[in-house]
Amino acid sequence: MDLMESLRARAAADPQRVTFFEGDNPKMMRVVGELSSARLAKCCLVGEDEALHRVAEEVGVDLGGIEVVDVCNEEANEAFACRFEQVPGCPWKPKAIRRHAKRPMDRAFMMQRADETDVAFGGIDCSTGDVITAGQTIVGLADGVDVISSLGICNIPGWEGPEGSLLGFGDAAVCIDPNPEQLASIAIASAETVRALLGWEPRVAMLSYSTDGSAESELVEGVREAVGLVRERRPDLKIDGEFQLDAAIRPDVAAKKVRRDSEVAGRANVLVVPNINVGNIGIKLIQNFAHADAYGPLLQGFRKVVCDCSRSAPVSELVGNVIMSCVRSQALKEG
Repeated sequence: MDLMESLRARAAADPQRVTFFEGDNPKMMRVVGELSSARLAKCCLVGEDEALHRVAEEVGVDLGGIEVVDVCNEEANEAFACRFEQVPGCPWKPKAIRRHAKRPMDRAFMMQRADETDVAFGGIDCSTGDVITAGQTIVGLADGVDVISSLGICNIPGWEGPEGSLLGFGDAAVCIDPNPEQLASIAIASAETVRALLGWEPRVAMLSYSTDGSAESELVEGVREAVGLVRERRPDLKIDGEFQLDAAIRPDVAAKKVRRDSEVAGRANVLVVPNINVGNIGIKLIQNFAHADAYGPLLQGFRKVVCDCSRSAPVSELVGNVIMSCVRSQALKEG
């Protein structure tokens, strides 16, 4: 059973409630239709009722069994606003609550905060910045997290590592130029994401152009400092670096370059890059030259599962991202 087949089975075993705030986009409506017909998630659409039904009819999706939250329904909006006022740590005053409840993206996140849905999903039409800002304001950050980041799961044909053809890769999408403290948070969050999603024992390599002091610069020192911070905050995690890529993933190279005991060198299953330049280029290199599938980016660091999908992703990839989000939500509930 491959990765996605395994995740589909887990999602179907305990369907999560997923609220889509861009259902008026035909591609997203197709995603909802596929998930609902396969019973992989309990789908909910938030938006203008008339527009949602029109798009559903255009793309041939039956909305029977799919809840539609009409943001134009004043009576329902008022009832929801009254419930949201009772949420502990509510971020707004009553007038602001009612204003935000009419905005599909905000309403979806408000439903999450009020425990009325498990996952909020979108990002085709809304920008990444808008999704992250709304998620931070409404859903909030997880305990101990000081930066939102992302993780990609790469399935690389021909690669045979500790997890077969799979590697975790963070952060290639959100945090532009993290300082050592932020880099440490990214490493911790990435480890927790692969543990929850894939059941791995994370072995996190902090990447650099240097391996164990083969070069010296402020860039290298920042990566080393991040490693130290992770070890202070989470001594239970297996993390090491700074490593060049080959020293992180190839046992033969690690044996030559890392002349000390390491639980990670040559056996890493999670790679953390020093900045978004490296991450973005790295992901696109393996996609284009190695024909890898890159699932995600999976946003991490929120109290609940917040999603921002790729605007160019096909329906099949979006369905996969929803499935992964559902499995993460299951793990979050299990603690």
